[in-house]
Amino acid sequence: MKFEEMKQILVDAAERAGLTEYEIYYQMEESISAETLKDEISSFASSVGGGVCFRCIVDGKMGYASGELMTADALEELVQKAMSNARCIDSEDEVFIFAGSPAYAKLSERDVKLNDAAAVRDTALSLQRALYAQNEKVTDGTQTCALTVTTEIAMYNSHGLSLSNLVGMSGAYVNPVVRDGEEAQENFEFGEGTSYEALKELPAKGVQGALDKLGAGTIASGKYDAVFDGTQFRQFLSTFSPVFSAKNAQLGLSLLAGKEGETVAAPCVTLIDDPMREGAAMQTPFDGEGVATARRNVIEGGVLKTLLYDLTTAKKAGIASTGNGQKGSYASPVSIAPYNFSIAAGDATEEALFAAVGNGIYITECKGFHAGANAVTGDFSIESAGFMIRDGKRAEPIKSFTVAGNFFELLKQIDRLGNDVKWGIPGGFTVFGSPNVLVKGVSIAGK
Repeated sequence: MKFEEMKQILVDAAERAGLTEYEIYYQMEESISAETLKDEISSFASSVGGGVCFRCIVDGKMGYASGELMTADALEELVQKAMSNARCIDSEDEVFIFAGSPAYAKLSERDVKLNDAAAVRDTALSLQRALYAQNEKVTDGTQTCALTVTTEIAMYNSHGLSLSNLVGMSGAYVNPVVRDGEEAQENFEFGEGTSYEALKELPAKGVQGALDKLGAGTIASGKYDAVFDGTQFRQFLSTFSPVFSAKNAQLGLSLLAGKEGETVAAPCVTLIDDPMREGAAMQTPFDGEGVATARRNVIEGGVLKTLLYDLTTAKKAGIASTGNGQKGSYASPVSIAPYNFSIAAGDATEEALFAAVGNGIYITECKGFHAGANAVTGDFSIESAGFMIRDGKRAEPIKSFTVAGNFFELLKQIDRLGNDVKWGIPGGFTVFGSPNVLVKGVSIAGK
């Protein structure tokens, strides 16, 4: 059933029920992925799925109901379920069905059609063969994955607001394993692209990254000036992004509460949230409540300019929503999340950052954020690996050391920024990025 047909059935049912404030949110996703192990496809998946969410306001309470079954009877039942669910809500928060923003950004025309299954399979296998061809030390356990996803979203509400978006992302990752005697190392590299040709640099980069880790030694505990690779520093942004949520601030779960307008980072730090970032696969001109999205400097020159708001938290604060009320899926409630969230690039090449450090550490691997970081206090203790920096040059690999500190203090310790933002894998409309970051006086626990 087409969205227009579903919409009319739901509108008619809502009007018969006497509803005057309601919203219809439709989402459909198509995906194909292929994984390899050794020289064959180990996993292949192709799926089409989605559904519709109906939400309405009854006696000042917001009720949700969602489903995948799109028959007329099932859709009409959603209206009754949403009304029933609204009567079970105890929250006193004011709720809204949004009438619409004055204007919405226009998406440029893009080809978001899925590659066919054969193209995805062939890309995964081509990358796998290329990994083994890079070096004789590449061994079993080496994997690749090619994937492509297309998402269609449509919204309509009782104010007549009608919005739609169609986005797609294709890419691949390589995970080579290399062995030298008894020692094995691995590496992970991700890239976006719709063909093997667009991704052909991944195997060489992935294998070289794994080879560079062989023979790693240990390091003495102490304080070091450090360069965090952007692929690792963006993990800090991902882990601690909830502190920028206005809801968490209003609940007392963010130390940034009440600090808008205050200095919270080094002067060189500008933190950007850009839902329409040029070149980004996942762009959206509206959020899950129908509010227009826009590029914002969350931190500018070290000063916290704004938190991220949805309609409810913005009403409490007496300001306008920033358009960050996202829906993770058609069935999800609205929650606050960033879009293309990154520290703005500086002017330093990697070589210039190493030269500025002189003698220190280049951190290229951080893991264990799920257990070693507290998103409320900002404290972290993270298992890490990387390279020594000696006389301004990258030197020998090092492993098994712990980086400890506090995220809020880390932002203030940033001394200089690299000139290239490194982006991660999108999760819905959210993706994190960071340039290489030079931080002074990082606490290291080593041997």
